[in-house]
Amino acid sequence: MQKQCKCGSAMGIKLRTVIYQNKVEIENVPVYSCETCQRSEVVALVKPELTGIIGSLGNLPEKQQLYFNDISEIAHLMKMVTEKQYAADPVEKIVEDRINELLDLLLLAQSLKDDHWMDDIRKRLGQIAKHSLSVNDIA
Repeated sequence: MQKQCKCGSAMGIKLRTVIYQNKVEIENVPVYSCETCQRSEVVALVKPELTGIIGSLGNLPEKQQLYFNDISEIAHLMKMVTEKQYAADPVEKIVEDRINELLDLLLLAQSLKDDHWMDDIRKRLGQIAKHSLSVNDIA
């Protein structure tokens, strides 16, 4: 996925660290980056989740490090795609395997009657479904 920068060059996606108020490091945030002018911008698909996290930190956050891929399923999938063990796998297979993994976890969470875990898994599945619908609408 690429987009055109305001300077005219192509912007590629990288997983970057976003720092909030010089105290909170949010690792593995998908960001468009331009090598020519050094401009960066958060990928629109994950921006609502990122702003939600930042909003929940408040105006005086404690020093901490968060992993965005633990919160955003899109960031999780992007991180998986960049790992060496998945280098030979097509993206579609990685996504399909992750959906199957989440469905298995959902069954486990249901058997344990863990409502919080079930809600988290449903949210993650929803993130994947929402993203794949937007890609299909564009194609």
